[in-house]
Amino acid sequence: MKLGDLSVGYLYSLRAALQALGHDPAPLLQRFRISADMLATPQARISIPRFMRLGNAAIALSGRADIGLLMGEHSHPSHLGLAGMTAQCAGDLLQAFQILVRYERLSSQNYRGRSSFLPPALRFYSISPYNAFNLFVVDSALASRARLGRELTGGAARLEAVHIEFPAPAYASRYEEIFDCPVLFGQQHNQLLWQADSMALPLAQSAPATFNHLQSLCEHHLHELGRHRGLRERVEEIVSPQLHRQLPSLDAVARDLGMASWTLRRKLQQQEQTRFQDIIDDTRRDLALTYVRDTELALGEIAFLLGFSSPAAFQRAFKRWTDQPPGQFRREQHKVRS
Repeated sequence: MKLGDLSVGYLYSLRAALQALGHDPAPLLQRFRISADMLATPQARISIPRFMRLGNAAIALSGRADIGLLMGEHSHPSHLGLAGMTAQCAGDLLQAFQILVRYERLSSQNYRGRSSFLPPALRFYSISPYNAFNLFVVDSALASRARLGRELTGGAARLEAVHIEFPAPAYASRYEEIFDCPVLFGQQHNQLLWQADSMALPLAQSAPATFNHLQSLCEHHLHELGRHRGLRERVEEIVSPQLHRQLPSLDAVARDLGMASWTLRRKLQQQEQTRFQDIIDDTRRDLALTYVRDTELALGEIAFLLGFSSPAAFQRAFKRWTDQPPGQFRREQHKVRS
């Protein structure tokens, strides 16, 4: 189980931001095994934890904690691949954002949640609780979407407000400079609230025939992604985002999949040779290994994300899975990487 991955297109804006600050991004990218060939490969992806480590290395290199906001200022629709180019040809901003959310999976996959669009609110999901390790992910996502809305409409689209889940960081004054609207921290969602009349704005590069062609290609690629997913992966995709709230039930997951619970139980046994509870347990274990190995989240935060009753319960489970306490496991993994 991975936390998720991103198209290498998300690195273009990081590269541009470092260059604008007078830094050569090549050595940094090489350190993270990102070559020019990889950056030019259509289906190339990097894991979300690797992206977070790269972002924090860029902050250390540049001395700019607001690197995510700068990335947003250097982003373009083409960085989002086929979905971004399709959105660029849409009729209005409403249709463009609908396209970006519908086809988000073509350029990124987050197993813990996904973006949503409830006009005029464009929401972005990120791992929480937050620490210095992942703030830049939210910064870059919201800033890039704000720039996108403005670029697509020739600068006409306007934001009403921006809501951010984490408390105001030390560079909080930079947000209103970037978004040109009130920015509220400690909110329930990470979201851009656009002025309602911005949704009907025509796009500067609207091209109906090209839009229809590109959308058909998006549908084809989305269908192909779904066709190759087994039942177990579809169950994991439903289960993972819910772990921190309440362990999902077989009945609830079966409803989400459009089948009876007994049908889901039977198909898991026949097609995947597993049980629903085994998937829950395996998902928690695999996510625990990923969080401890690949992120800087505190162990108590990981216990919360995975739905454990207490940090102590998480530590017992982790030791049962690996024969090591999570702190020791993390230290040994860091030694291996260094």
